[in-house]
Amino acid sequence: MNVLTEETMRARLEVPAGRIDAILDTDTFNEVDDQFALAYALFSPEKINLRAVTAAPFFNDRSSGPGDGMEKSYEEIQRILKLAGRDSADFAWRGSANYLPDRHTPVDSPAARRIVELAREAKAAGKVIYVLGIAALTNISSALLMAPEIIDSVVVIWLGGQPHHWPTHGEFNYAQDIPAVQVLFDSGVPLVQVPCASVAELLMVTIPELDVRCKVLGPLGEFLYERTSTYMKERNFDSKVIWDIATVAWFTVPETFASAVHPAPTVDDEGAYRQQPGRHLMRTVYHIGRDAVFTDLFNRLKR
Repeated sequence: MNVLTEETMRARLEVPAGRIDAILDTDTFNEVDDQFALAYALFSPEKINLRAVTAAPFFNDRSSGPGDGMEKSYEEIQRILKLAGRDSADFAWRGSANYLPDRHTPVDSPAARRIVELAREAKAAGKVIYVLGIAALTNISSALLMAPEIIDSVVVIWLGGQPHHWPTHGEFNYAQDIPAVQVLFDSGVPLVQVPCASVAELLMVTIPELDVRCKVLGPLGEFLYERTSTYMKERNFDSKVIWDIATVAWFTVPETFASAVHPAPTVDDEGAYRQQPGRHLMRTVYHIGRDAVFTDLFNRLKR
């Protein structure tokens, strides 16, 4: 494993000034929050130069298996790109149809290969590319296993897992592919983790708020409103957390985040964090200003 110096790691874990190159890895059809995150990234061009969108696997009541979830996510990416006026050619990529079989074996896919390709391109240019992970880590960790040297030119912002002091670790993105979590935490790649419980779950909306602030924003706003309101009504939800927009907001409104740098834990085979001395550094978010994030999101979607 390549090892970054502490100075380099600390610098990479800061929000950079200016515009970043980024990849969004997303299980877009899993719920309704990924759709907002993709739109948010597309409509933040002065902060985020989105180079690729990769479809991640998922398996729940909205898919018949991880591969079906990935394919449905790929199709949902296409819908959003069309509504946003963005061509999907050489931009949207299918990901893995299966999770990692173990922590040593990558799953080859167009998405994993594209992550490696863009990371190597960034390295050749003396730059860094940011991978915004809002799904199971299969595609991202496969890329890290396929080309471990890309930790020199990649920073991962991952929405997943629970705070490290939390008594349980059954969060959806985390639990689907624990070997991929183990790979990420052991790789030495600069990592900013946005946990779910008590952190990203602050990003909650209601149908009345979406009716006033989202539905009025043209065809894309109407699509996001209909997707979310239908999902909520089917499940009798009074509110819905739009988790994944946190990864985009990290770059657009960084002042509303509170976070800390600390040694990365290991992850055991049951998915529990284990603190060990001498580990490389990572950053964990522990608070997000909910109103600032949604105000920024909806202001950007007005464009």
